Amino acid sequence: MFRKILIANRGEIAVRIIATAREMGIGTVAVYSDADREALHVLEADQAVHLGPSDPSESYLHMDRIIAAAKETGAQAIHPGYGFLAENASFAGRCANEGIAFIGPPAGAIRDLGDKTKARRIMEKSGVPVIPGMMAPSGDPGVLAGEAGKLGFPVLVKAAAGGGGKGMRVVRSAGELVEACLSASREAKSAFGSGDIYLEKYLERPRHVEFQVLADSRGRALHLFERECSIQRRHQKIVEETPSTALTPELREQMGRAAVAAAKASGYVNAGTVEFLLDADGSFYFLEVNTRLQVEHPITEMVTGIDLVRLQIEIAAGAGLPFSQDDIRAEGHAIECRIYAEDPLSGFLPSPGRIVHVHEPTGPGVRIDSGIYPGFTVPVEYDPILSKLITHASTRGACISRMLRALRDYAILGVLTPIPFLADILASEPFARGETHTDFIEKHFTPWNPVLHGLDRAVLAYVIGDARGRRRAETASTGNAAEYSPWQALGNFRP
Repeated sequence: MFRKILIANRGEIAVRIIATAREMGIGTVAVYSDADREALHVLEADQAVHLGPSDPSESYLHMDRIIAAAKETGAQAIHPGYGFLAENASFAGRCANEGIAFIGPPAGAIRDLGDKTKARRIMEKSGVPVIPGMMAPSGDPGVLAGEAGKLGFPVLVKAAAGGGGKGMRVVRSAGELVEACLSASREAKSAFGSGDIYLEKYLERPRHVEFQVLADSRGRALHLFERECSIQRRHQKIVEETPSTALTPELREQMGRAAVAAAKASGYVNAGTVEFLLDADGSFYFLEVNTRLQVEHPITEMVTGIDLVRLQIEIAAGAGLPFSQDDIRAEGHAIECRIYAEDPLSGFLPSPGRIVHVHEPTGPGVRIDSGIYPGFTVPVEYDPILSKLITHASTRGACISRMLRALRDYAILGVLTPIPFLADILASEPFARGETHTDFIEKHFTPWNPVLHGLDRAVLAYVIGDARGRRRAETASTGNAAEYSPWQALGNFRP
């Protein structure tokens, strides 16, 4: 087993990895940029190494500096978390060449699955259903127009590399195709360094269902059931749950087998996620493989009782899977809400700034993975995720009620958050009925008119009073008579 690992990431996922490493008796090394000198993951780790300026290219994406930090501190392995270098095949290869274990899949699997058209070919060959579409990228307008004609409109323009909804455009007519392709290619080039695009048949109102897979270096692979991730804004997930309300036991078994087949076909090792689109008729199609730990992994942990980060570390150290597919059980229901520093009333634009106060919910079946504390300044340079709120209960109805209570008990002052937006989603009739398709927000919450609940007011009265008291104390000690108004930070919570 490793004695020390370096976490090549920041925020809540770095804190999450540190917690499991500490449980395992493994030393941890944090890395940080100028903007993150006082970040929570820096404070939590056993050691911390400064990488450089706040620009990600000079810090969290700088391979040479991260490798040097691992060597300098004696770290035997690197956990990339998610984002930044987590799905960078070159970085995984660099680690292997330097004799440092990469806590993730082999570089070859990352490379093959990161190329979406190549991944589609691999899946088709292994019998995993794929959405009708191109099997190779193209920038030729004539080729793209011909493929669109074969598929029939609407079609989806997609970047061949990357993810997160970037480089994607829905095209509903031939007249829109050229501009959509050019726009998607430009965005993909900026985000991923490659402007390659391809076309898929666009499915109207599908569900986004993914399966957590695990594979060891001994050829064994299995799944830990599904997560429904259909509620998205800007093609990015914001609410996830397990089990999916759309899956029958038979369909769950079919999709699970396909997910394991996908992992084996690609030579996958470690934790990953096979994502599918589920059509209204029960047909499902391969979407992509995320070759890393997912943001929403906690809900799988809550229903299975399995620590995915621990297994990632153990597999990277050479251990085999400690259980078989038949050993895995999922108990109850779990939901995750992502808490970002962003404003739902302004198109979910980021809302960086200083965290003035945090009031976190507690109680049975409530988990918070957080990367913030009062006084921390949320940087403008990085993804604005602050924390993840997870609830678990014996039934879906009880889990929804628990999440609603937790959301209404959760207050963050200093930046805007989607907490009230999430509460309205969870309280809505369509969500209660399980009618969660990828157009959920557009259909039910565009526009959104915030609803302020009585419990919200009670919580805010408490935290606002506390924040005012703290600021008065600061004023008395510094002689600064400027009066701080926490109401300025309430945003959508404001009565």
